[in-house]
Amino acid sequence: MISQQQDESTAGPAIEAIGLSKFYGDFAAVRDVSFQIAPGEVVAFLGPNGAGKSTTMKLLTGYLAPSAGTARISGHDMSTDRLAGSTRLGYLPENGPLYPDMTPYSLLHFFGEARCLPTDMIEQRIERVVDLCALQNVLRKPISKLSRGYRQRVGMAQTLLHEPDVLIMDEPTAGLDPNQIREVRQTLKRLGEEKTILLSTHILQEVQAMASRVLFIHEGRLVFDGSLDELDTDGQGLDIRFAKLTAASGEDA
Repeated sequence: MISQQQDESTAGPAIEAIGLSKFYGDFAAVRDVSFQIAPGEVVAFLGPNGAGKSTTMKLLTGYLAPSAGTARISGHDMSTDRLAGSTRLGYLPENGPLYPDMTPYSLLHFFGEARCLPTDMIEQRIERVVDLCALQNVLRKPISKLSRGYRQRVGMAQTLLHEPDVLIMDEPTAGLDPNQIREVRQTLKRLGEEKTILLSTHILQEVQAMASRVLFIHEGRLVFDGSLDELDTDGQGLDIRFAKLTAASGEDA
């Protein structure tokens, strides 16, 4: 078991957005987005580029302050109780923080110290995440020499180091080749067996491969929340439904 925190009370949602909005002047990047994700769900956050996926995720993680609304991780308000919420959360942004001169091992050790983990615990957790993310062969190589696929796995390992039970990942397969995509998907499937995951993507194959539920955002508004079967009610395929949802306005969808 990766997470020791899953035995704690998880009666409420693992991830909760309540009327989240983010404005930049007159521009609404996200407008009145609300949803709940229960512990153990694997949910795809789907939408075209520029729809508001990354902004919503940054609001959920506390990286951005909302203009209106509330974001909660395991019951913790990420505006007022961010430190407590961050102990339950692992966040992988699209371009995660990696230091190219470090090795995966030195990077993981650095982040373990930054999170104030005890020294003996750091070594134990490095061993766990290295095994989970299959980094054994590159553990002592400079990150600058690694493929993009391996760098993405290093980012995942860093995200998992403090054993969070909620994962938010923004486009984790962006820019990868087919073999690298397959490797990252396999890692995510293993994680989905015991963690709550919100996975941002604009790639329909990602949804079909990993998620049981879909949140669809378009022009900053949530326009669909349901299962894959509900998304493809007419049997025409997800690509047709994608096109229809992005053609419709947020008010009409």
